[in-house]
Amino acid sequence: MSLPYYLGSPQWQDPKWNSQLPPGPAPLTRYSRALNCVEGNTTFYATPSQEQCRQWRALVSDDFRFVFKFPRQVTHDRLLSGVGQTVTDFLAILSPLQDVLGPFLLQLPAAFGPAHLNNLWHFLEGLPAPLRCAVEVRHPAFFQKGEAERQLNRGLRERNTARVCLDSRALFSAAADSDIVVDAQRKKPRVPVHLLPVDAPPMVRYIGHPDLESNRAFLAPWVERVGQWLEQGRSPYIFMHMPDNGDALSLAALWSELLHERVPGLPELQLTTELPQMGLF
Repeated sequence: MSLPYYLGSPQWQDPKWNSQLPPGPAPLTRYSRALNCVEGNTTFYATPSQEQCRQWRALVSDDFRFVFKFPRQVTHDRLLSGVGQTVTDFLAILSPLQDVLGPFLLQLPAAFGPAHLNNLWHFLEGLPAPLRCAVEVRHPAFFQKGEAERQLNRGLRERNTARVCLDSRALFSAAADSDIVVDAQRKKPRVPVHLLPVDAPPMVRYIGHPDLESNRAFLAPWVERVGQWLEQGRSPYIFMHMPDNGDALSLAALWSELLHERVPGLPELQLTTELPQMGLF
């Protein structure tokens, strides 16, 4: 998919997508022919083998990007303290993907507060070039516009590191009238939307309303913001989530339609409604 920015979802396969994605030899290939990046949530829970990484690399084009999460042991269990060897080993395993790595998603838990900021600075400064991170925080103090948030933002600016913008407003505007919505609202953080201007590529993670059309109003400000970024020559990462991520491709298509109206030269996301032709054996 030829785009001047990166558009993706939190996974590259779902049974609901079989009738929407272009044909291809593997789920990742099919996904990469429609979207040009993906959140690598799998690495938060388990580290793949180096051979698996080689296989992934063979399935995507040179302009595709993986945005992996660091393992839970690094971010949540150790709060970035004393994790040097773990990170070194992790990056070595991912080395076959080095040329298609986007910024890592450094997703920090609510337990990671102002007292841990030095851990973050040491971690970011210890990453080997050219690897970068985009940092997502969840501690309430980092959203109160006080000294803690000023310290966070100042440190990220000094290191030219993007602060991930998680927008869950659409999700929490939905009635909790199904198990899927209840589960999503339980798991996703409800935090204010705070943007931090830096030169690094911006990253937005949007969690949608379960009713697809209800997302239009919530997406509108992002359409304008991303349109401005593109006019400035920036290449943001935009990830589309839904309570049921089987609906994430439909949300990505809606987003693409809206952004195309704002920036007419952009190609729209092309999804199919026909089942791919299967072999006889």
